[in-house]
Amino acid sequence: MTTTVTRPATATAQTTTSRTRRRRGRGIARMSIRRALFAIPLTAAVSLALFALAAGSPFDPLAGYLGDRYLTMSTADKQRVATELGLDASWWQQWASWIGHAVTGDLGSSRSYAQPVTTVLAERGPWTLLLSGTALAAAIVLTLAAGMWAGLHPRGRLDRAIAATATVVQAVPPFVLSLGAVTIFAVSLRWVPVAGLTDPGADPTAAQITRHLVLPAAVLTLSLLPWLVHSLRQSVRSAAESDAVLGARARGLPEPVVVGRHLLPVALGPFTTVIGLRLPELLVGAAIVEEIFSWPGLAGSLVTAARELDFPLLAALTIGTTWLVLAGSLLADLAHALLDPQVADDA
Repeated sequence: MTTTVTRPATATAQTTTSRTRRRRGRGIARMSIRRALFAIPLTAAVSLALFALAAGSPFDPLAGYLGDRYLTMSTADKQRVATELGLDASWWQQWASWIGHAVTGDLGSSRSYAQPVTTVLAERGPWTLLLSGTALAAAIVLTLAAGMWAGLHPRGRLDRAIAATATVVQAVPPFVLSLGAVTIFAVSLRWVPVAGLTDPGADPTAAQITRHLVLPAAVLTLSLLPWLVHSLRQSVRSAAESDAVLGARARGLPEPVVVGRHLLPVALGPFTTVIGLRLPELLVGAAIVEEIFSWPGLAGSLVTAARELDFPLLAALTIGTTWLVLAGSLLADLAHALLDPQVADDA
């Protein structure tokens, strides 16, 4: 006589869930490895294209390095300086030399700042992270509040006001927002400082930095809000009309449970993807804001390096920007995959 052993339904469900989690974990790991491997040839291609395009520029990097001395220096002296800086080599030789040193951690010296590139990155990088991180965090918090409300209360007065305001702000360039903010809040009302990291001659204390951070961070936050608000507003509306949310409401579940367990995971998935895709906009906006507000960050250094054809610094900042965009895209996709189990892990 054969005895049949029946496993409890709870144990079977737990086993299935465990297998699903392991499978998704392996899928996420594969996606991360693929993205990391893809970054290697992309880095080489971006840096190669940068040196090729810079070689076709009508501006002379030696003139940017010498400044006014370029007009008075003899041709022989110019040739000597160009040889010392390696500017007389072909662009592909300059690229090969740079990439060969870069893989060992030697990023060269910045002609614009007369410092090693690593020193420029170490001194200015934290200030860009502070400004961009503050703006992005504030934009996400404000978007969650405004976008969620507008999406859950479609066609209401506040929804229409939020949509109209986001559309208007979206049409205004960041430099116009910056100049307008300076004119109103710094020059006319004198609520905040005009520019800089601290007052002239003051030590960089937390209070000084915070006062000078408020206005540029607010402008950068405002420039990020329109795309994020529109995206979350639409995602919430689509999620509210999904079968899972409609079914949960039909079963009589409390609204906080419906929103927290069924609506938010579906709505926040696309929103995280949009955040990753908008990182280039954050970098462009940060460059403009840092220039206008004299904020000592890397985004402003990118403008200086491009203007003076400072190849080592320009290459390092361009590659760093590329990596940042790739990392942001990967993190956004990982968050989307974790929030929404229906999303493929290596999509």
